Amino acid sequence: MPNQEIFLKNICYTPLVFERFNKKLKLDLSESEIKQLVNQIISADNTTFQKSGKNYYLRHEKIELVINSFNYRLITANRL
Repeated sequence: MPNQEIFLKNICYTPLVFERFNKKLKLDLSESEIKQLVNQIISADNTTFQKSGKNYYLRHEKIELVINSFNYRLITANRL
């Protein structure tokens, strides 16, 4: 399992994921605010990392990030 540094170094985004992130979490954040929030979640001590199939699931408090395990692209975020 990659460590936090690898996720922080390799995380990437598509234009569509920013819209999806805001929609799924019912937020209205800018792209830079989303990137900052994602980095905070990855860096948090109490974030759990789980790999299932081709994705990583990072869970922190009430947010789950889904990240592709091959290219580290953020796919979506879910409320837990």
